[in-house]
Amino acid sequence: MGVTVAVGEQDAYLARVGRVGMLLLPMITGIGEQVRAWADELAGEGITALAWDPFKGLSTDNTSRQELSGLLRQMDDDTALAEQSALLDYLFDELGCSKVGVIGWCLGGRFAFLLGARDQRVANVVAFHPTVPSDRPPHHKYDAMAEAAGITAPVLVSYPSADTAVPNSDFETLQTVLQARTAGATFTQYFPGADHGFSDKSRHDKEVNADAFRLAWPQALAFMKATVA
Repeated sequence: MGVTVAVGEQDAYLARVGRVGMLLLPMITGIGEQVRAWADELAGEGITALAWDPFKGLSTDNTSRQELSGLLRQMDDDTALAEQSALLDYLFDELGCSKVGVIGWCLGGRFAFLLGARDQRVANVVAFHPTVPSDRPPHHKYDAMAEAAGITAPVLVSYPSADTAVPNSDFETLQTVLQARTAGATFTQYFPGADHGFSDKSRHDKEVNADAFRLAWPQALAFMKATVA
């Protein structure tokens, strides 16, 4: 089981086991029960996991999704990226990790692209149903789809065809951007009929979402282990 640690002025959830790591960037749930379970699972696979807390102690464990969505719309890209960069530094400098990747879900998937483009130390980028619409909302200062071109690490992106937050045409654009890179392999998972956020267990009452995650997660685990080994 992991613990809460202080990294500068922010708290993060840490499940520590060894000298390779993954930075976890949660979805709208914040560091809720499921994100902590994923961190613990990664630790069980020999990967130190550190999870960013986007909502400063608030999560679906104690707060409504509606309230968290309101907080998301107030999120500042530069502040969030600075916090995530500090967590990367912590993994490398304080925990002594030799390789570190980044995985994100929904809003975290978008930040995984932005962070991976800015920090060449990142060993991989994993993005589950990233929220990267071409019609950017006001709080999206940066175009994560365009910036993904600057990622030099291997990328795995998982996309559901029924994603109402990111149209299929935007996903096609994202694939074109990633596959045009001169460095860094691109792995794509595509799930017909699955919804945005299909990883979230609250959506697993719909069989197509549960099936998508059941297939996607073991492949993502294998990818992470191969790229931080």
